[in-house]
Amino acid sequence: MTDREQAVTQEVLASFAGTADPRLREILDALVRHLHGFARDVRLTQPEWEAAIGFLTRAGHITDDRRQEFILLSDVLGLSMLTVAINEPETPGATEATVFGPFFVDGAPEVELGGDLARGAAGTPCYVSGRVLSADGSALDGARLDVWGADEDGFYDVQYSGDRSAGRGWLRTAPDGGFRFWTVLPTPYPIPHDGPVGDLLTAAGRGPMRPAHLHFKVTAPGHRTLITHIFVAGDPYLDRDAVFGVKDSLVVDAEHHQDGEAPDGTRREGEWTSMAYDLVLVPDEAA
Repeated sequence: MTDREQAVTQEVLASFAGTADPRLREILDALVRHLHGFARDVRLTQPEWEAAIGFLTRAGHITDDRRQEFILLSDVLGLSMLTVAINEPETPGATEATVFGPFFVDGAPEVELGGDLARGAAGTPCYVSGRVLSADGSALDGARLDVWGADEDGFYDVQYSGDRSAGRGWLRTAPDGGFRFWTVLPTPYPIPHDGPVGDLLTAAGRGPMRPAHLHFKVTAPGHRTLITHIFVAGDPYLDRDAVFGVKDSLVVDAEHHQDGEAPDGTRREGEWTSMAYDLVLVPDEAA
């Protein structure tokens, strides 16, 4: 490091030294040190700096209330999963967390226990069931599950035009912690790659695919909110998820059925599937 380079870094650090909030001051200090260190390590050129600014500008322009390119960027750089790992408590038996993803929507429709949140989404019907439990094994009555997933073409409802709501919804658990609902069997799909993040993946020789999964956000009083997926066993992309979200404990068998009676007593015609998985939350005091 030259004296001139060191002087720039020290001047910037000094400018933030008076930040009143100690946590913000700590973050800004580390950010400046690491960012300046990165630029020195790679000997960043002016054209490369300009290209980076252009990349971030494009990410901002493509981001709106239906698409979050900056979350996508965080995901493909592994920052999202690293943040999950840093903040996830190590509680034996608790369901592991994974990335939130860019497709959660507030205001999803409520679905009754055992109802159909597919709401017309294309795909093979899938019956999903399980229980929401505390880490000590006790049932969590009235826990809220927000669920969302892609259809058989690999698209979420928000990726279609209009105000379509399909393949997403929320419900509450029964007194025994049980939950059950119908949706469609998840399929692998590419993350949006028609923008700057897609260009980055192409330049790096990486693929955009995610293995088949369902998203869950689970909340219950006195417990940490759980953000997780369940992944379909046997998916060809389990070992090369574009956003690094797969964990072995979250991989679930999808049983395939042809005609017959479903677990909820309804008669099904044609092909349908079922998946079962318990979700275990961490009490606040264990966080």
